[in-house]
Amino acid sequence: MLDFSFQNPTKIIFGRGKIARLSKEILKNKKILLTYGGGSIKNNGVYDQVHTALSGYKVFEFGGIEPNPSFETLMNAVELARTEKVDYILAVGGGSVIDGSKFIAAAIHFEGDPWDILAKHAGLQKVVPLATVLTLPATGSEMNSGAVVSRKSTQEKLAFHSPLIFPQFSILDPTTTFTLPLRQTTNGIVDAFVHVMEQYLTYPVDAPLQDRFSEGILQTLIEEGPKALTTPHDYNVRANIMWSATLALNHLLSMGVPGDWTTHMIGHEITAEYGLDHAQTLAIVLPSVMYVKRDEKQEKIIQYAKRVWNIGPADAREALLKLHPEDADSETAITNKIIELAIAKTRQFFESLGAKTNLSDYGIDSNSVSILLGRLEQHGMVKLGEKGSVTLATSKEILENCL
Repeated sequence: MLDFSFQNPTKIIFGRGKIARLSKEILKNKKILLTYGGGSIKNNGVYDQVHTALSGYKVFEFGGIEPNPSFETLMNAVELARTEKVDYILAVGGGSVIDGSKFIAAAIHFEGDPWDILAKHAGLQKVVPLATVLTLPATGSEMNSGAVVSRKSTQEKLAFHSPLIFPQFSILDPTTTFTLPLRQTTNGIVDAFVHVMEQYLTYPVDAPLQDRFSEGILQTLIEEGPKALTTPHDYNVRANIMWSATLALNHLLSMGVPGDWTTHMIGHEITAEYGLDHAQTLAIVLPSVMYVKRDEKQEKIIQYAKRVWNIGPADAREALLKLHPEDADSETAITNKIIELAIAKTRQFFESLGAKTNLSDYGIDSNSVSILLGRLEQHGMVKLGEKGSVTLATSKEILENCL
């Protein structure tokens, strides 16, 4: 196991009706900026619950934070917060609202161009404290110290991290997810799944506990994910998915193990250039990363196949006997077939949820490869992966495999 230092200060308040706890967690003298997205919280009762809980507080509102929150929109919120001297932010929504609110919290007191927080990884000295009410489990942003923001004018999507932007607390009420559209439910499951894979599917470092944590979350998402599409008001299903998504990226899984994040970096460029949902890009890129880097990731893919999908040598041999009986006794052929079956299972899982796994499914053709490679180079993404071995040439191979 690799050395690490771990601290996560975010308090989680989980369960039905917990939005009412807001008044017990935020001091009455705080001037709150309430942030949210397109307004769905006004239709599902969450908005009213929040306002009831914050009765007597000084609350300013900023709605309209879009998926893949834009720098331009967020700067309007920053100006409002500065004008009204806001000293607390409450983000009510999913990962985009929370990520955007983290940027707002960081930018309010930032001296200089706030874009430098993202483009130059400028250090933060003072941020406005924030908390969240999660309504779309996906990104884990409710319990981590990272955020991703897009800039429409330059078609860039960049991340920043700081221990200062951990939410002070997050309220997770699974009932807030009952009315999510199928697309958002699917996106959340895919996002959480790939978050785990980025931390798990690397190379062994004798960290069995982290591996088992990861495998448990993956299996929970595989088992519970499809149920959320058919029985969206099942509290236990929604609760298991919500907690899985939080644990998938609250830094716990990454302690003492290497991380990949190739899928995310390439996916960010696809979103910035073509506007696909974040999770849609992940469903496209991950199977291709697994295929192109199958030799480097062989041990962990074999482990993933066995422990998550129950695929072993017997299954590979059976498949070979049907198509290539001459290879059925070859250890190399069996290993390659296990890897092939594991990748196929991953792709099938995404497709079963309604997430397409090819760029062509979205009308994106081979011309995209050179465009996306240019974006990766522009942002210094020339040595990705757990070993820094994903060069631009490797990314080209991955993108070509995505078509």
